Amino acid sequence: MTIFAGKVALITGAARGIGRATVLKLAQAGCDIVINYYSSHEEASTLAKEVEQLGRKVLTIQASVADAQSVKEMMSAITNEFGRIDFLISNAASGVLKPALEMKLKHWRWCLETNAYALNLLVQEAGELLQPQGRVIALSSLGSERAIPNYAFIGASKAAVESLVRSLSLELAPRNINVNCVSAGVIDTDAIKYFPNREQLLEAQRQHTLCERDLIPEDVANTIYLLCLPEAEMIKGQTITVDAGYSIVG
Repeated sequence: MTIFAGKVALITGAARGIGRATVLKLAQAGCDIVINYYSSHEEASTLAKEVEQLGRKVLTIQASVADAQSVKEMMSAITNEFGRIDFLISNAASGVLKPALEMKLKHWRWCLETNAYALNLLVQEAGELLQPQGRVIALSSLGSERAIPNYAFIGASKAAVESLVRSLSLELAPRNINVNCVSAGVIDTDAIKYFPNREQLLEAQRQHTLCERDLIPEDVANTIYLLCLPEAEMIKGQTITVDAGYSIVG
């Protein structure tokens, strides 16, 4: 299936987890791919080979999405290689796992800059690379609206992402570019290994799911794919939750 033949997708934080699953889903649908990563060089290189095996062009770029110069250089490389971005998937995330009462200003800046400011920076620096009928899709989490232990500043940054998505949707509408957000439930990825209450979170997801299996990165990637389809044209400025029903029964 090559419904997206000729399209170019930039996925940040693409080497692992949801980012990796999204790369493969969009490549399978015909997209040429820009793999952005920060430190996972080996994983990014392996993923690039998989994309090439699917017959797609791929550009792998190491860049910090929270640094303006780094993002500017990434967009320059994309301009030289592809000259366009049809799907911009802002997936890269980071943060500090501590109680809010132990946090400092540097932790606040770290979470907000990497998780929220990065989305705005990516859109600004992409500029005219973003094509009409294009899509900007950000990743959020249930921590944007729920109190999760040790997740205070990351949760606040994800709430900021969802708010920013609404504003960017309004501002990019005249260019016929849709901006939406996908909020993911608890998935056993590398990122969650750093949570001190990892097992508790995973068990809570399992106990309150409406499905007979665990949530996996491909479930989120499938929703990102759906938002990229022409049939999703009228979905604008929304946050779509993919959590197997956890948020309605948990």
